[in-house]
Amino acid sequence: MIFNIQRYSTHDGEGIRTIIFYKGCTLHCQWCSNPESQSFAPEIMFDERLCKKFGDCIRVVPGIRHPFDSAQDDGRCNDDGGCDDLNRSAISSPDALRNVCMTRALTVIGEEKTTSELVHEIEKDLPFYLQSNGGVTLSGGEPLAQNEELISLLKEMKKRKIRVAVETSLHTEWKKIHRCLGFIDTYLVDLKHTNSAKFKNYTGGNLELIMRNLKKLVDSGEHVIIRIPVIPGFNHTKEEILEMIDYTVSLHGISEIHFIPYHVLGHEKYRMLGRNFEFNIKRPVDHCELKEYLAYAHLKGFKTKIGG
Repeated sequence: MIFNIQRYSTHDGEGIRTIIFYKGCTLHCQWCSNPESQSFAPEIMFDERLCKKFGDCIRVVPGIRHPFDSAQDDGRCNDDGGCDDLNRSAISSPDALRNVCMTRALTVIGEEKTTSELVHEIEKDLPFYLQSNGGVTLSGGEPLAQNEELISLLKEMKKRKIRVAVETSLHTEWKKIHRCLGFIDTYLVDLKHTNSAKFKNYTGGNLELIMRNLKKLVDSGEHVIIRIPVIPGFNHTKEEILEMIDYTVSLHGISEIHFIPYHVLGHEKYRMLGRNFEFNIKRPVDHCELKEYLAYAHLKGFKTKIGG
């Protein structure tokens, strides 16, 4: 299931890229900037600022909102025309609301795409790949946790000699990673921490699983770039970041580390999904805060970069 296709990206891999965002993740990081990527199922995103009270959503799903008249407006709707929330319990099938809202205040996040549909979209940008040594980046969510449709797409990319990168936490079964060997050119692997208890507390995940998979991937001779997200309140200390760099040294096969500074651009999405943003840090990380980390990684022989 796909929730976005982003064209003409100059991040997340070499050259100009098309990024395919898969829906569904095996981790639930408290600071996640793409909360709409976490569930493997379609979801409703609602931005009350765009709502014009046309009522199309009510006609499709009675009970999703209060009727828009003065007698029944009980304060959920604001003077500026927006409403505070939805009655999400009234929605039995998000697909019923797809393309219903004219203003796109209410959108359905997540759509099934066939391999041929994705190939058609990707090939629109083929000239840019050829000129820039770019290609396709699979993101998410966790792309490697997807079903066989992923392998079908990878095979089509191989036939067309389109280079593929994948953004991954490696938090999935090894057999799902192993099936991709030989089809992916670059693995952009998030390394979030080296402390298992802290990792589980903040992400719900199994760090040992990731470390086993990372070791197997490097030993397989695949091209791996480590990406360290620098998150205040989680790992943004000299001791923790340097431990991750030293761990990367011990893998013997990785030559590049990217540092990804925390940003706050995704916070508003939680409200639109009907959730609370519960991570207690709401400030971005400035590039100047990463100087010491970059210097240490250089000292250890790594090529470094800030951002994807």
